[in-house]
Amino acid sequence: MGSEGEMINFHASNPGFRGENVININHYATKKSVAESMLDVALFMANAAQLKAVLEQGPSFHYYAALIALISISLFFQMAIGILLIVMARLNLNDVAKQQRLDLLNNIATVLVFITVIINIFITAFGVQKTGLYPNFYGRRLY
Repeated sequence: MGSEGEMINFHASNPGFRGENVININHYATKKSVAESMLDVALFMANAAQLKAVLEQGPSFHYYAALIALISISLFFQMAIGILLIVMARLNLNDVAKQQRLDLLNNIATVLVFITVIINIFITAFGVQKTGLYPNFYGRRLY
């Protein structure tokens, strides 16, 4: 991978520097995409748990329809972001012919991430009161 990616030496002008500190731009971009994908997976899992909690509460929950819609939209956007990140990670950043396409995909992913964050703010604002994971001990006599 080092031969096809552009290498940048940050200390070439520093005569006192003894080590070799070279960055491969393609490698950096791939690491960044992988890190974003891991965060996307974490949010995806959190939204799936929220969807489960809302479904457990049933249609009698005051914000049931709104939360189902918001969580579903968020999950859809997260899948689209994940696909975009995979495509971006596979393309060579140093290929000039692909740079315009990569820039467009990166801008689309950024907009989708922003929209997903806003949607998740509303999901949190509407809230999920109980998940059914913990038994209800209120009203029971404990001996």
